[in-house]
Amino acid sequence: MVTGLSPQSAPTSASAVPSPAAPGSELDLQSFKEFLYQYNRLSQDCFMACVKDFTSKTVSSNEERCALNCLEKFLKMTQRVSTRFQEYQMIQTESANAMAQRGHL
Repeated sequence: MVTGLSPQSAPTSASAVPSPAAPGSELDLQSFKEFLYQYNRLSQDCFMACVKDFTSKTVSSNEERCALNCLEKFLKMTQRVSTRFQEYQMIQTESANAMAQRGHL
């Protein structure tokens, strides 16, 4: 059976689960909805790519390996996009600060 694909085992912060009385719960709810959307999309994409044989109740080793590779690729892609976005944001901030410095001179 494929492990590591449940929402309970996904890396999330405690603030990702909305609390009705918590301040900013609307933002937390939106974050949780986005998490569920991404989780469901990943599940569907990996399932469609990996599960080809419906003649058995059990998950084959090839299907499990494929699903784990699919998940790993998605996580690496997400990490890389996040890193690149942070780098871009730093460059934009430095550029804005440099322009502000020139404006005050």
